[in-house]
Amino acid sequence: MRLYEIVYIFDATLDEDTVNAKLEKVHPLIAGADGEVIAVDHWGVRQMAYPIQKQKAGYYAVAHIRAGSEGLPEFDRILKLDTDLMRHLVVLNEGEPSTGRSILGERPVRAREDDADAGFGPEEDDAERADDSPRRQGPPEFSGGRGRRRRMEGPVIELLNYKDVSTLSQFMTDQGKILPKRTTKVTARFQRALGRAIKRARYLSLIPYLRDHEV
Repeated sequence: MRLYEIVYIFDATLDEDTVNAKLEKVHPLIAGADGEVIAVDHWGVRQMAYPIQKQKAGYYAVAHIRAGSEGLPEFDRILKLDTDLMRHLVVLNEGEPSTGRSILGERPVRAREDDADAGFGPEEDDAERADDSPRRQGPPEFSGGRGRRRRMEGPVIELLNYKDVSTLSQFMTDQGKILPKRTTKVTARFQRALGRAIKRARYLSLIPYLRDHEV
């Protein structure tokens, strides 16, 4: 048995009772006799980052279900027959909450003043770092003048949630592209997780593929 997370985007005209009725019919298909529904979180109607099926808003719901993989094909087939369901995503749950938040650690000590002049710029290579400590997985915040950019440490991101739009946006350019690792100074592992999270968020219309898609 594995823990799955399922995100649904229903037609915005549906209410919570109607959505619950639909979920109660389809969840037994994936849970089976031995599985269980852990949580169902209704986000309600939200404006989407780009239109899906010519609709600019959708009703979002997120479910955590412990189940085997045997029922996934039939579950997916039934969902595709529902004309009120605009899009859905089934992923293995990585421990993230059903709400759109990442799990953060304690905020590290602020960069020292004598480090401000040196800073960490986009051109700096990993070998130029003065210490061998792991790089912080925090949101990038840049400041400074004369073209120099200094990274200010934010809270350590222990688990990046692909539904956490505000955090994902801090690792993206104004054009909607992912900031390179040489700029954000995160670990390679976190950069891979970031790319995966942004792809999922884009598919669910939580963030646009391009800024021009914003409605």
